[in-house]
Amino acid sequence: MWGSRRQRTNSSSVRALAVLFTLALLPGGCFGETFQRGYVLPDGALEQIPLGASQEQVLLVLGTPSTVATVSGEAFYYISQKAERPISFIQTDITDQRVIVVYFDKNRRVQRLAEYGMKDGKVFDFISRTTPTTGAENNFVTYLFRTIKGQGS
Repeated sequence: MWGSRRQRTNSSSVRALAVLFTLALLPGGCFGETFQRGYVLPDGALEQIPLGASQEQVLLVLGTPSTVATVSGEAFYYISQKAERPISFIQTDITDQRVIVVYFDKNRRVQRLAEYGMKDGKVFDFISRTTPTTGAENNFVTYLFRTIKGQGS
């Protein structure tokens, strides 16, 4: 009679420990995560780059670009992506993609700044508040968004 009571107590203790162990694991790995990939724009960095600034100034403020292109003049591209995963082991969802572009003139001075992202399913420049027109630059930025979206999934 004493043996069966001791077995019930031991199995209750084991069950209670298993529940506590499971609850302890939940905060560590089952809740959402946010991932920042690529370039992280420092606060106020774009304001430190006036029109006419040199490439050296841009490199000092923004650092090394993700890529450089000479589509229609030289341009530095800084590419970033933010993704979230609501629960561990679930596929991530891209929540934001940005491409910051610094365009230079023939004297390697800043001609224009752009911060492209997606708005209403289209590439949108958040600095000029416009959708880029068709052409080589728009095609290249659209290509970048498709490429980084494909790598993020």
